[in-house]
Amino acid sequence: MSLLQQLKTRSGNKCELCTAEINLSVYEVPPTSNANGDNSILVCKTCLDQIEKSEQLDAAHWRILTETMWSEFAPVQVVAWRMLSRLRNEGWAADSLDILYLDDETLEWAKKTGDHEQEGTVEFHQDSNGARLFEGDTVVLVKTLDVKGSTLSAKLGTVVKNIRLVQDNTEQIEGKVEGQTIVILTKYLRKG
Repeated sequence: MSLLQQLKTRSGNKCELCTAEINLSVYEVPPTSNANGDNSILVCKTCLDQIEKSEQLDAAHWRILTETMWSEFAPVQVVAWRMLSRLRNEGWAADSLDILYLDDETLEWAKKTGDHEQEGTVEFHQDSNGARLFEGDTVVLVKTLDVKGSTLSAKLGTVVKNIRLVQDNTEQIEGKVEGQTIVILTKYLRKG
């Protein structure tokens, strides 16, 4: 039996965190080296995107954790604990975290990624209008910019195609202007 089938059987073909029944996939609970039923769970796309921080955390979506955190399966308990920790500013999440008991080994696993120490919000690259930017997008400059260390001046209205996001700084992107790769502050551009 495949891991996916094993998890579908275990969960009744539902997301083990929110009980959704569509867009289900296997999530290996980090850190793992070899996916199996003891370190993986079945999750929906909404849960997965928020767990992996590719979408903003929606507290209302996670209220179901007050029920699903009582799963008998350790990987479900670990992810529930991590998500409740990220939502700890919500009263219901803090209360749930206080009563959720994990044995020492499971708690150690839950703390290994350090995810519980992070804030619940996720920062994304956004243009001057607040639109989210993605790798490969096309943007337009909303201000004429002088490029430091160069005679190049990027004019208002310049189109920059196929941008790259600066991974450790959500206020910067990289793009080519007149054949030269430059760093541009996101507050000076809009999605094209």
